[in-house]
Amino acid sequence: MISYIIRRILATIPVMGVVALFVFLMLRLSPGDPASVIAGDYATTEDIARIREQLGLNEPIFVQFVTWITSLVQGDLGISIFTNLPVTTLIAQRLEPTIMLTLTTIIFTILVAVPLGTIAAWKSGSLIDRFVMFFSVAGFSVPAFVLGYVLIFVVSINLRWLPVQGYTSISEGLWPFLRHIILPTLTLSGIFVALISRMTRASVLEVLQEDYVRTARAKGQSEFKVLLRHALRNAAVPIVTVIGLGIALLIGGVVVTESVFNIPGLGRLVLDAVLKRDYPIIQGLILLFSFVYIFVNLLIDLSYTLFDPRIRY
Repeated sequence: MISYIIRRILATIPVMGVVALFVFLMLRLSPGDPASVIAGDYATTEDIARIREQLGLNEPIFVQFVTWITSLVQGDLGISIFTNLPVTTLIAQRLEPTIMLTLTTIIFTILVAVPLGTIAAWKSGSLIDRFVMFFSVAGFSVPAFVLGYVLIFVVSINLRWLPVQGYTSISEGLWPFLRHIILPTLTLSGIFVALISRMTRASVLEVLQEDYVRTARAKGQSEFKVLLRHALRNAAVPIVTVIGLGIALLIGGVVVTESVFNIPGLGRLVLDAVLKRDYPIIQGLILLFSFVYIFVNLLIDLSYTLFDPRIRY
């Protein structure tokens, strides 16, 4: 197990290197000049040239990449072009809202999607099963920003149950935190719940047709025990795999959801940096999201041994 973890960690180094190279070239070769954006609409050619010199944009692409990757290895993600603050400082300031939104979404998704998919498989062909299938199709079909605006219109504007936007830290109280996080969580979890419930239904339905499930029922075990101990546990590996793969959808959804609800998190920081062409922030955030995705999938791979004793590393 230890050797497998070490190999996986070492394997992430070239992957992150390729990601860094791709991000650097994608931003540098894309249309637009950050020096012109910083200088403003009324800047002269001399002003733009001076800013390009200060940012090192006149250097060859290779020299810019070597300079950037050297700082990156030392833990320096660079300085924001517009705020003149270290990127690590900006990320630290925006980290809590994104982490809390992600955690509440994952918890809500698992608590809703897994039981929903299991019941749908158990009642295959019934109205419950058809409802779950309809919900899964609708969840994939409705974009996150559309669902967010619908929830704002119905829950916040018409019913006045919850605030329209903003974020309150959990340190200021549990209820103020929940009031601001409920609608973003429901918005972000829409497609995630649809994905996990559909996969849970398919996996549990396949397991329910196995001989050992029929044997457990023949022994007189309760249906709840059969579903929980035999069906759901043996169907857990593909379900957990999809949860790990769905983290990519979650990262993309955070950008949209935080923009809709005006949450000052990393997703909003990404959007602001893209609009301003703030290279250091964009590069730092993409690398951070890539590392999180790789790390989560490593944890998912290691969790297989908990659900299937036949899997050993």
